[in-house]
Amino acid sequence: MAAEQDPEALAAARPLLTDLYQATMALGYWNAGRAREQAEFELFFRGCPFGGAFALAAGLRDCVRFLRAFRLQDADVQFLASVLPPDTDPAFFEHLRALDCSDVTVRALPEGSLAFPGVPLLQVCGPLLVVQLLETPLLCLVSYASLIATNASRLRLIAGPKKRLLEMGLRRAQGPDGGLTASTYSYLGGFDGSSNVLAGQLRGVPLAGTLAHSFITSFLGTEVPPDPMLAPAASQGPRVDLAACAEAWLDRVCAHLGLGVQEPHRGERAAFVAYALAFPRAFQGLLDTYSVQRSGLPNFLAVALALGELGYRAVGVRLDSGDLLQQAQEIRRVFRSISAQFQMPWLESVSITVSNNIDEEELTRLAQEGSEVNVIGIGTNVVTCPRQPSLGCVYKLVSVGGQPRMKLTEDPEKQTLPGSKAAFRLLGADGSPLLDLLQLAEEAPPRAGQELRVWPRGAQGACRVRPAHLCEPLPSLAESRAFAQLSLSRLSPEHKQLQQPAPYRVALSDKLQALVARLRAGGSS
Repeated sequence: MAAEQDPEALAAARPLLTDLYQATMALGYWNAGRAREQAEFELFFRGCPFGGAFALAAGLRDCVRFLRAFRLQDADVQFLASVLPPDTDPAFFEHLRALDCSDVTVRALPEGSLAFPGVPLLQVCGPLLVVQLLETPLLCLVSYASLIATNASRLRLIAGPKKRLLEMGLRRAQGPDGGLTASTYSYLGGFDGSSNVLAGQLRGVPLAGTLAHSFITSFLGTEVPPDPMLAPAASQGPRVDLAACAEAWLDRVCAHLGLGVQEPHRGERAAFVAYALAFPRAFQGLLDTYSVQRSGLPNFLAVALALGELGYRAVGVRLDSGDLLQQAQEIRRVFRSISAQFQMPWLESVSITVSNNIDEEELTRLAQEGSEVNVIGIGTNVVTCPRQPSLGCVYKLVSVGGQPRMKLTEDPEKQTLPGSKAAFRLLGADGSPLLDLLQLAEEAPPRAGQELRVWPRGAQGACRVRPAHLCEPLPSLAESRAFAQLSLSRLSPEHKQLQQPAPYRVALSDKLQALVARLRAGGSS
């Protein structure tokens, strides 16, 4: 795909987004005459993030774009020549110039799948030199995307299905690439939209955003709008001076709320009028610039009611400080009272949005029964993943020339599983995941209803399972998002709980377990 025809390709990683040792190993393979040997690597993680029992697989779409575009340009090869030994065979650099991924095969969990420790997210097969060079960029593309998607899915589970979640973390993200990745994969993980315009342009993520405190504080109240007149929503009838209409409504609102008409800030009201003139069908007020109860709320109501007279409906308010839950309840109470007083029934259901460093604990509070919050904006705590900043994915060699390879180490957790493998998700009768089965690619696939003897990882011995179903894969970003939410809905409650969940089982087939035992006993050769 040409970059000009595919906006997402503009976000693709470049071949030299890698570690130097990938290039030095490539030279080593070349000198050893092994550059074209067939090899297979697996990309997986060893432990579930955030103390949970699952992760969401993400980043596959970026990996595919990277692999399609992979080609070392002359400038790339010249730079590598400057950092490798000066007596390097020039033929090596000619080989690099000709490299692409046409001989590389990738098998992967579908974007948005539930993922568990040790189960490959990607299986990459191709010429040894090339698939070695792919290690760092693939890890970079998958690890953070999966971490973000998992973090977002946890926040969605806490919020429940009815609250709207907005990602607003671009200014807090780890650089532009991190910001785009976070906006993309928080949407996959269950958020409803993002403030990131580039994510909307390149990835089709739904956008949301209104105004900041700076817009409000920029007005003093002495400004005269170039054109304060607004036509009715139905375009029938005379145009009305919105500012004058809002002033008239302010008197009535303040009288009902027991406020002096001089208490609400003039500049804030002028800002609301200016914004309403620009967006009469999408007016939203930010209430906490000065005082929510004495200024922001009455000013919002004055402008919203003036718009209502003309047939427009304000879409909401936002709070960005203080006790968000309590303030939302107080605002909803005022909305109901004003709605009844002035016969404006639509005002009762005006949306209340909150933001301000919301984490899992505060989100739990905002999502509780009886909360009047409708929309929750989260920034820092979704894009930076403060509870765990890295997923810790690894990319390990499992076969060369059709022969299994296994890493034997002093740390049992870092030992790898040898051989080219197939992974199957076994489902129970209710459709929930039972366990993930890893077996050698040469083995016959399991069948629904078939009794299997398997070896759960970490257990002392084998056990028998009988799956009712086998998982069938599915995956555009919106489809992956829907798939992710469907996958989460099928996860059993004991694995879905965010604190101290029951571990999900990953098991080995008899044949794979026997291969592991043989290689452990005889070394990795």
